[in-house]
Amino acid sequence: MTSKIIPLYKPIINREEKINVNKCLNDNWISSNGEFISKFEKKFSNYTKIKYCATTSNGTVALHLALRILNIKKNDEVIVPAFTYIASVNCISYVGAKPVFCESDINTGQIDVKDIQKRITKKTKAIIVPHLYGNVGNISELIKIKKRFNLFIVEDCAEAIGSFYKKKHVGNFGDISTFSFFGSKTITTGEGGMICTNEISYFLKAQKLKGQGLSKKNNKLYYWHDEIGYNYRMTNICAALGLAQMKKLNDILKKKKILNKRYIEGLNKDKIKFLSTDKNSESSYWLNCILLDNAKKRDKLMKYLKRFNIETRNTFYLASEMKMYKNKKLSFLKAKALSSKGLCLPSYPNITHQDLKSVIRRINDFIKKN
Repeated sequence: MTSKIIPLYKPIINREEKINVNKCLNDNWISSNGEFISKFEKKFSNYTKIKYCATTSNGTVALHLALRILNIKKNDEVIVPAFTYIASVNCISYVGAKPVFCESDINTGQIDVKDIQKRITKKTKAIIVPHLYGNVGNISELIKIKKRFNLFIVEDCAEAIGSFYKKKHVGNFGDISTFSFFGSKTITTGEGGMICTNEISYFLKAQKLKGQGLSKKNNKLYYWHDEIGYNYRMTNICAALGLAQMKKLNDILKKKKILNKRYIEGLNKDKIKFLSTDKNSESSYWLNCILLDNAKKRDKLMKYLKRFNIETRNTFYLASEMKMYKNKKLSFLKAKALSSKGLCLPSYPNITHQDLKSVIRRINDFIKKN
């Protein structure tokens, strides 16, 4: 057994990031003002082709802002998959609305568009669509539902920078989209997020709300606030990291695509299932996820790999089973299968060829014995 840990993920931080951060320190621009914030926003907008992008302190607050901007409030209902990261659900509670859970597609892991329509009521105002693990679902059908029922769509792209649908970057299909730059994401600012939209009024509202509701009507009254807002701003230091990371993005995505291909070619496909991608989409392969035969085998494989210092992680638990949202009457069989049988493998772009071979070999050895 090797003493070296093969982690689930680690960012690529090198000279460019350090130069940018040191510039912030040397110039004393370390808080929420500074040149790197607007530069990062512009670079991100140019890459995604989303017109308006505003930095935030993290991806969760970007989701909160999105629902505030769309005026989602108490007694409203928002549809969200049961199989997702908890932030996609908690943001609904932040504004006093009710999360209405729906199923996931067993093949892609994404929101089940057929199940959505069963959940729509007169109180339904929006759908939160997370692009889990960098994968993308059937957006064309989602847009049809949006138009038919006059609903808002918030794209949760926390895990999907570099993901495309019909050659168009995710985040362009909903009313508002959000991104995350946590340390384990495809690019990182340490902590950070982005709220994006093609609607100027939503962008201006985001800028205002994230800056404590500061009034823009009278620039002479700098400390005059005419709306309840939040301190959801990104620091210049975080933006400095993000700008440097953007220069690496295409190279990171290329490496992650190769990594996914090697996993598919190397692992025993008779006993392991990979999440598939929609025929119209291109995944960023944020994390490489596999499905085992059952939950017991998944847990056993996690423990087995840990013995060899190979870090893995179970896929998300169902939010619908957590005590804040638990409803014994609800059952999501496909989502439950994704949650209980899924395992995320080491997916960082700079994993060495030798380490990757080791991960694949250990998994195949386990499969042969079990």
